[in-house]
Amino acid sequence: MKKLYEGFCKAEVAVCGVGFVFLIIFVFASAILRFMRISLSWNIDLAMLLLAWTAFLGADIAWRSGQLIGIDLVTRYLPKKIQKVILILVYALILCVTVVICIYGARLAWVERLRTYQSMPIPYSLVTLSLVVATFSMSISTVGKIVNCIRFFNKEEKGE
Repeated sequence: MKKLYEGFCKAEVAVCGVGFVFLIIFVFASAILRFMRISLSWNIDLAMLLLAWTAFLGADIAWRSGQLIGIDLVTRYLPKKIQKVILILVYALILCVTVVICIYGARLAWVERLRTYQSMPIPYSLVTLSLVVATFSMSISTVGKIVNCIRFFNKEEKGE
């Protein structure tokens, strides 16, 4: 199971990186083509699709690797055990929010399955699915963070 999750994480990083490169290429090409008075409307629509996917997948990658901003101004002066309890509670709150966003995002994707882009025959629900995939992945990452925090909490209590 752990190898499957690690493979998924590597695939997520690869998809995010490739999507970001293509996003830059499409936006740059669109700017150059507009300068030459050539307009491709599908170029911008595809760039917006890639922006959604790279932004949400990038958020999960940053969350999993601990690169998001954290504010510990209040908790840093508390005892270590209380800090860990608060951290677990915050993770539990984040898990609840990501699950709710995932559920309602899936509903929204289902509702928008018939709506298409104006310039491409691609369903607009692909944009919404980026939110669903990312929040599902964030939920799994958050469960892992909770499990690790509880494991570390128990090991320190035993004096290991």
